[in-house]
Amino acid sequence: MDGHFSNGALALMALALIAGGATTGFLAGLLGIGGGAILVPVLYEVFTLLGVDETIRMQLTLGTVLGVIAPTTLRSFSHHYARGAVDTSVIWRLGPWVIGGVVAGVLVAKGASSQVLQGIWVFCGGILMLKMLFGREDWRLGDGLPKSKLVEVAATVIGFFSALMSIGGGAFMTTLLMLYGRPILPSVATSSGFGPLIAIPGTIGFIWAGWNSPLLPPYSLGYVSLLAIALIIPASLLTAPLGVRVAHAFTRRQLELAFAAFLAVVVIRFSFSLFG
Repeated sequence: MDGHFSNGALALMALALIAGGATTGFLAGLLGIGGGAILVPVLYEVFTLLGVDETIRMQLTLGTVLGVIAPTTLRSFSHHYARGAVDTSVIWRLGPWVIGGVVAGVLVAKGASSQVLQGIWVFCGGILMLKMLFGREDWRLGDGLPKSKLVEVAATVIGFFSALMSIGGGAFMTTLLMLYGRPILPSVATSSGFGPLIAIPGTIGFIWAGWNSPLLPPYSLGYVSLLAIALIIPASLLTAPLGVRVAHAFTRRQLELAFAAFLAVVVIRFSFSLFG
């Protein structure tokens, strides 16, 4: 695919992106999670429909999703911070390590094939699925974050895989904090501070990684589709409240199982792409 699109092809691309954004917003509102884990498979299918070259399809998906969630992670963090719910000492301690993991993730994405990146998504998506199915809030490793450097290692790993999944890292970081005795609400609030530290450097990194690619669709900046960002964000904002209203008809456990089912479908879909 090159940068020369007919008006009809651009219109089709715009409609597909709006539909993908609307679907993402509804599912994010319904399941009560950040949009990254949902938007990656949705946008990948949109880019497949639009004929984006397979060799850059996953990279373009990951970079674009990070660009989409960057402003939402900033907004989430600002709200939690304004309420005084964020433990900034944790962010100061682990933030540089998370960013280091993001940089490493971008470097891997730059040199990896789409198949390798799908495989990583299958692995991490499977872990998230198992967490939703079997995870318990009362699991504990301790009553506070230890001084051990293993915590920093864990933060680096979270940043690495979050960049390669294009998520804000909330699911992983919240789990880490809760395992060390933090209640769920302070854990969620503090974890929101890592979202911008993943999404913003990750977006810049994917722009750099795809800067000279000749296969990009129109209005792309490296592996970040500016057109997709411009269309997906407003579409998802419009449909998210509808998903929230529908979610109130279900229990939290039902929604966790629904998200686990969604992840299972995505893992199977990517697995068929890899091994089919």
